[in-house]
Amino acid sequence: MSEPDSNLQAGYDKVAQHYATEYFNELERKPFDCELLDRLAERFKGKGSVCELGCGPGQVSRYLKDRGVDVRGIDLSPEMVNVAGRLNPDIPFAQGDMLSLNFADDSVAAFVLFYSIIHIKREDVVRAFQEMRRVLTPGGGVFVSFHRGDGELHRDEWFGQAVSIDFGLFQPGEMAGYLERAGFEDIITVEREPYEFEYPTTRVYMSASKAT
Repeated sequence: MSEPDSNLQAGYDKVAQHYATEYFNELERKPFDCELLDRLAERFKGKGSVCELGCGPGQVSRYLKDRGVDVRGIDLSPEMVNVAGRLNPDIPFAQGDMLSLNFADDSVAAFVLFYSIIHIKREDVVRAFQEMRRVLTPGGGVFVSFHRGDGELHRDEWFGQAVSIDFGLFQPGEMAGYLERAGFEDIITVEREPYEFEYPTTRVYMSASKAT
């Protein structure tokens, strides 16, 4: 594991329980996000396994599971996986890295990434999407959300813990280009302004499909 990934994993291990307390119920205040997840659930319910990458405490996985989706979650942080498992005992969670997925080719119906692509270095984003495309079934989809902007933000303290975590900001056209280079098509982009309780960046939601 690279040093940045070690910092990322260690940081989320430190704040896992605090993070869950802060964010596990966040969708109750985010109707726009819920509407998009409802559409995702309708599209992929009964179509096979859906995997949330960078699942954190599992709030998105929980939402999809409650709507009949066969969902599982993966996170780089083992402690976050432990927290997710305690909060959602009926959903399988595992530690893993989106740059090297432990799945067979053509085996997953969809990937969901709620603000987890922001921790992948720009030079590695295409490789991450290529790995997802390898694993997706023909016609499968990827749904990704991120903060619109340029450059990176950095935290060296979070929930009272010393961490070293970078958060990438992306422009919609930039992310669409990464998806296209990875072989995805039918790219759809929607945006919303931040809710008053969120970090003040425009939120971007992007979906794309693997060719049938």
